[in-house]
Amino acid sequence: MLNQLKKHLVSTRTFAVVASLLMLSACGTTPDWDYDKSVEFANYKTYAWSAEASLQARPQNYQVNGLMEKRIRNAITEQMASQGFKLADPARADILINYHVAVDKKLEVDTFKVSYGARWNYWGWGVDHHTTAREYKVGTLVVDIIDRTSNQLVWRGAKESRLRAKQTPEQRTESVNKTIAEILANFPPKVQH
Repeated sequence: MLNQLKKHLVSTRTFAVVASLLMLSACGTTPDWDYDKSVEFANYKTYAWSAEASLQARPQNYQVNGLMEKRIRNAITEQMASQGFKLADPARADILINYHVAVDKKLEVDTFKVSYGARWNYWGWGVDHHTTAREYKVGTLVVDIIDRTSNQLVWRGAKESRLRAKQTPEQRTESVNKTIAEILANFPPKVQH
């Protein structure tokens, strides 16, 4: 009977670990997009920076600074150029690009079963748990596309990611380039069937 209980506990623990890993992989940080389906995005050929496009006005974190802003602008410029968009004067551009960053603190709590026990001289069995909590920072980068003529938001893309400290400038640039590429992968929006 004790062997059957141990086998059941091991298989339950294995199932819990596999289920947890599957849930974590499903919670990956994929970009989120929203757009106005009535807009004909093919008509847009030029862009300019929105007057509000600045990280300097709302510093929330030591990583949100002029250097990061330069990386974001360069990455957006590269992505827009790769899709054939041309930078233009704000008074004549088809669309305006705005971007902003939010930094939030999150709490990660893990509880592990560290031992199992059964006592036959007492009634029942028991499980010991170990719980750890870690606070970390998450940054969300949002890119807005605004129709210049109507001054209406027509597309928004965002991606959330855990902030990493102690990165080299090259690592930060690579991270921004990858994030912007993922956000703008659906601009202009692909036709949904």
